[in-house]
Amino acid sequence: MDSKYKHLEFIQEVINRMAHNSFILKGWSVTLIIALFALFNEKIGFELLIISGIPILIFWLLDSFYLSQERLYRALYDEVRVKENDAIDFSMKVEYFKKGRNTWWMSFFAPSVLGFYLSLLLVEIIIVIILK
Repeated sequence: MDSKYKHLEFIQEVINRMAHNSFILKGWSVTLIIALFALFNEKIGFELLIISGIPILIFWLLDSFYLSQERLYRALYDEVRVKENDAIDFSMKVEYFKKGRNTWWMSFFAPSVLGFYLSLLLVEIIIVIILK
């Protein structure tokens, strides 16, 4: 039974690391957008939307990657949780879970990721319109 708990702890540590990375990316994306607005204080316009839209897209892709990895390891956790102690092999391979909502593409449109980055883009567009 101890080996099963230890394997579940390993998997949980990976899940926590992926969730933490996702959180850090969201913070950095907001910080970067605010810094760009501060740098382009005098020239707020369409150029700022393009310049700041590229990092938002990159952060969005990275965040969805971490979410897909987190989902893959959650699926592995669920599989290990129901295994018998003799069947535990300490494998951390998650390739065979890459289907359905665990893919990178589905994570790109997950509500937690989509809502954050679309609202960030929307706020940016509103600020550009108001300050122009």
